[in-house]
Amino acid sequence: MMGLVVCSRGERREAVGRPKFASAARLKQERKLIMINNSSLTKWDRLSQKQIDQQFTHEMVHGLQCSPFEASAILDAVYRVYAPFFETSGTLKPGQVLFQVVSIETSPSTRLADGKQVTVTLTFDAGAEDLKVRRKLGVSDLRRQRMQRMAVEAFQQGGLLTLEDLANRLFNCGQRTLSRDLDVLRRKGIVLPLRSTIKDMGRSISHRSLIIEHWLMGKEYSEIARDTHHSVPAVQNYVGKFKRVIALAEEGYDVHTIAFLVKVSASLAESYHALYQTVKMVPHRRKELCSFLKKGAPDTPIRRDP
Repeated sequence: MMGLVVCSRGERREAVGRPKFASAARLKQERKLIMINNSSLTKWDRLSQKQIDQQFTHEMVHGLQCSPFEASAILDAVYRVYAPFFETSGTLKPGQVLFQVVSIETSPSTRLADGKQVTVTLTFDAGAEDLKVRRKLGVSDLRRQRMQRMAVEAFQQGGLLTLEDLANRLFNCGQRTLSRDLDVLRRKGIVLPLRSTIKDMGRSISHRSLIIEHWLMGKEYSEIARDTHHSVPAVQNYVGKFKRVIALAEEGYDVHTIAFLVKVSASLAESYHALYQTVKMVPHRRKELCSFLKKGAPDTPIRRDP
């Protein structure tokens, strides 16, 4: 007499030599449930992540000759350090701030309250890069480096910082301190793309004189435009006015008359004439300027003796 037999997929029956298996329909239903469970979103996300991890591990093993254990340990360290930044690409990096500035499209004649503004991402602290400057060159050089970096970042994102922004909202220092920093940078040939520079606002004429100085030293218009953050037509306009100022000065006009005729300030006319007398011009610029002076400045009256 046969005893009890337990069936893995069937029913327990007494005195039966072969178990009675479940029907094909029941097995199909169970298989469907198993497949649905295996294809859950969590599992597929995990599998996708494993593929990326495998690619990283492969690069470490075959590219840097690490052992699989070392590659796995490095991967774990990467996740621990950079995990907060993997969640979304929109998060700020350490040392960065969101800052609201005037748009580059805003006219200088428009009130700030009525002008368009944009939000830009500025890197106030660049970590090891800034620390190196602080240790080797000191606080003043670090401040100038940060000024230059943030001004360029805002400009590249369609905004313009002002000296007031830098002094009162970012560095919390006096504007005179930053004005001295700007003078130091200008003497090195560095012009920051601030609103006063790009829009030709305020009393400062240093950037215009610097553009002319670069031109007299032989730089091309495109190179000057890139270095001073101006457009090529703007640089050409400055050079054209410089030529007219020198032509009228050579004709014997006084500085106020020159300023009126060329439509520049008297101080700028004096600055242009001083550059003409002091800057050592390259031969081809001297030849170009002499040719212009011989022809006479267009659209400017030529004084004739009675």
